[in-house]
Amino acid sequence: MAEPKLRVLSLGAGVQSTTLALMAAHGEIGPMPDCAIFADTQDEPAAVYEHLAWLRSPNVLPFPVHIVTAGRLSDALRAGEDLARIPCHVGKGGLSGRQCTRNFKLRPIRREVRRLLGVGPRGYIAPGAVEMWVGISADEAIRKKPSGAAFLVNRHPLIERFTSRRDCLAWLDEHGYPRPPKSRCKYCPFQGNDGWRSIQADPGDWSEVVGLDRWLREPAQIARFRGELFLHKSRQPLEVADLSEPDLPLFGGEFAHECEGMCGV
Repeated sequence: MAEPKLRVLSLGAGVQSTTLALMAAHGEIGPMPDCAIFADTQDEPAAVYEHLAWLRSPNVLPFPVHIVTAGRLSDALRAGEDLARIPCHVGKGGLSGRQCTRNFKLRPIRREVRRLLGVGPRGYIAPGAVEMWVGISADEAIRKKPSGAAFLVNRHPLIERFTSRRDCLAWLDEHGYPRPPKSRCKYCPFQGNDGWRSIQADPGDWSEVVGLDRWLREPAQIARFRGELFLHKSRQPLEVADLSEPDLPLFGGEFAHECEGMCGV
C-alpha cells in the first residue's frame, strides 16, 4: 500500500487516545501523526475540556490538535433532529436507535480531513490516502472495525502493542502525566454508575442531565420515540436510580459494546 498522505489521530481526550498521543510524542509509536482531531459534541464534562486544553498547551504534543463540531448535540436532540438521536434504554427492553456518533463524531472528523487535504465534500481521495489512529485498547478489541471509507484506513496502535487500558494508566503514571477523565457526553447512556456519580458531583451538570432524562418521557417525546426512554440502564428515572450498585465487569467495559468504536476513548 502506498504511503498515506495524511496521518490523523482521532483524539477523544480520554485515557486511551491521550496515551496514544503522548506515546507518539515520545517516539514510542510512529510515524508521527500529522495532527490530532477532537470532535466536540459540546456536551462533555468540564474535566474533559480542561484536559483537552492541557493537551493543546505548549510543549505537550509536537503536532497540532484541531477541534471540530457539528453543534451542541443535546440542543439538536431537543430540537427534534433525528440525526442527533442517542442510544437510550427503552422501557420495554433493549436500546433505541442512535445517530449521535456518526453525525457528531465521525462526520465532523472526516470533513476536517477533507479540509486538511484541500478536497471538497464530493472530491476524490485515493484509497488509503489517510491513516486514522484510533485509541481502542487491547481489552476493548471487540470495538475494532473498518472505517467504512476507502480513502481512510483505521489503525489501532494500542492493539498492535497489546496495550490494555490498565497499561495505559500505568504508562501515564510512569511518565508523570495526569490521568485523563472519562471521555463521553455527560448524559451518555453507555456509562456505568461510576460515570453517573462523577456527573452527580457537579450540581450544574447533574441538573442538566436529570432534566434531559425527564424530557425523554414527556408525552410529546413518548409519541415521537414510540415509548418511554431512560438514560440509566435500570430504566428508572435518573434522580431515583440506584447509583451505588457496582458496575458489571463487562468484557472491555461499558463502552466495549458501543457500536461505532469512537466514543469513550
